[in-house]
Amino acid sequence: MKKSLIAVVAAWLGGTPAVAADLYVEDPVVPVPVVVASGWYLRGHLGMSNQRLGSMDHELFDAVELHEFLDDGSFDSAPLAGVGIGYQFNDWLRLDGIVEYRGKADFSALDRYGHNDVGGPVWDGTNDYDGAKSEWLLMANAYVDIGDWYGVKPYVGAGIGASRNTISGFRDVNVPTQSVAYADEDPTWNFAWALHAGVAYQATERLAIDFGYSYVDLGDAKTGNIRTFDGATINAPMHFKDITSHDLKLGMRYALQ
Repeated sequence: MKKSLIAVVAAWLGGTPAVAADLYVEDPVVPVPVVVASGWYLRGHLGMSNQRLGSMDHELFDAVELHEFLDDGSFDSAPLAGVGIGYQFNDWLRLDGIVEYRGKADFSALDRYGHNDVGGPVWDGTNDYDGAKSEWLLMANAYVDIGDWYGVKPYVGAGIGASRNTISGFRDVNVPTQSVAYADEDPTWNFAWALHAGVAYQATERLAIDFGYSYVDLGDAKTGNIRTFDGATINAPMHFKDITSHDLKLGMRYALQ
């Protein structure tokens, strides 16, 4: 009995170091699967345009002896929205294609015309123009991500494409002669190009919030034929040349599985 008790105690004591050692063995580290997003991503953005007009031109401007603009013409700001799909090639290069609708921007301008007389210029009348402009923009873009500072990624880029420019609701009001003319829409496609800059924040592994600026050259636009309110006189279209815009946009990019 005494020997048996000693044997049990010895066996217990002999096993103790192994048990104690087990207390200090770390559990095996199970690798956490990392979801690696593919290069493809979806994007969308909302923003506001800040547009500029190079000049207005009509064949009748050269038909009068004197003509000058008192207000060269300008567009109000307007909302814009776009969607697209892109591909991230590596940490610094990505490409995407977008479709963007640019809402109606109100337009106004004022000119006067006349002739020279012995006593000097004689102004015969004025034209008070108004209307609105909108576009559908298709563009392919390339971007370079400059770096990554804790998820903050500045970038620059450039794009080329086409813009379908539409002048709508165009009117020409001549107060001195008490006449009104108008023009129908005549949408035209133009070559367009853009320069981009901005900063993105990598909110999650797949989602990036993007605040960007774009300088966009939209080309030209024109109205339909200009006619008097009673249709008695029909003149050539009014041309709007060198339309550009400074855009501010807030968007998101979502990487696909």
